[in-house]
Amino acid sequence: MKVTGAIAPFLPLCERFLPARLAGLSVALLKSTALELAILAGHLVLYPSGMTQERRVTPTLPPPDAPRLPTEEKPPVVLLHGFIDNRSVFVLLRRFLGQHGGRHLESLNYSPLTCDIRTAAELLGRHIEDICERTGQERVDVVGHSLGGLIARYYVQRLGGDHRVRTLVTLGTPHGGTRVVPLANAHPIVRQMRPGSQVLEELREPAPGCRTHFVAFWSDLDHLMDPLETACVDHPDLMAQNIRVTGIGHLALPVHPAVAAGVRKALDTSRTGDCTTARPGGLTVA
Repeated sequence: MKVTGAIAPFLPLCERFLPARLAGLSVALLKSTALELAILAGHLVLYPSGMTQERRVTPTLPPPDAPRLPTEEKPPVVLLHGFIDNRSVFVLLRRFLGQHGGRHLESLNYSPLTCDIRTAAELLGRHIEDICERTGQERVDVVGHSLGGLIARYYVQRLGGDHRVRTLVTLGTPHGGTRVVPLANAHPIVRQMRPGSQVLEELREPAPGCRTHFVAFWSDLDHLMDPLETACVDHPDLMAQNIRVTGIGHLALPVHPAVAAGVRKALDTSRTGDCTTARPGGLTVA
């Protein structure tokens, strides 16, 4: 992947005046920042198209007596956006997942005025119950970006959602809390994303028998995660895999094709009842 056209004139300066290790880091930061700005500009254009709720579609189910090929049926996938965002952030990821696997995909918008993760988690639970009823499926997969992943995790761990969510994939989610932008503490839901908040302390409590498989993608250049490793799932009772992404920032996680391929692989390889423990993983995209 090449995003260096605009910053190419600055690369020799980085290499000349900085030590090799720092120069390499600076070049990576320049690339990542350029990509983040490009994605932000594109997302601002798409944002109005995602402000309304998605129209709910009931899939056409075959008659009960219709012959079926012995193929494994894949759960529906629910996409949940982050803070002050909407479903338009998943335009590319949704297209990619739709082209590979024939899944039923739906996005959920929660209000930008939402002030409580618990309330948003209850809304997600009602939405998932509706999807299961319309599709005839017992379980779903969820992909959450940033705050969306935290909302989904609260639903799974604290509201009994593990009986409905087979796999929860999070992209740049502050599982351990983030200290970035202290001035944003004026917003209640930002305070809930701070280390030591009551919500995060609830998620640290025991969760024996949790049936959901967690896959957490975290970036080493994520400017909204402080510390960076806060985007990892670290809980002794949870089946979790943490995947480090190298070379991109926070906004690129739900957009970059390499991450999309990683998400698809996580959904394809997850199986109900797997006894998966935390495993190391890595994904270099730049």
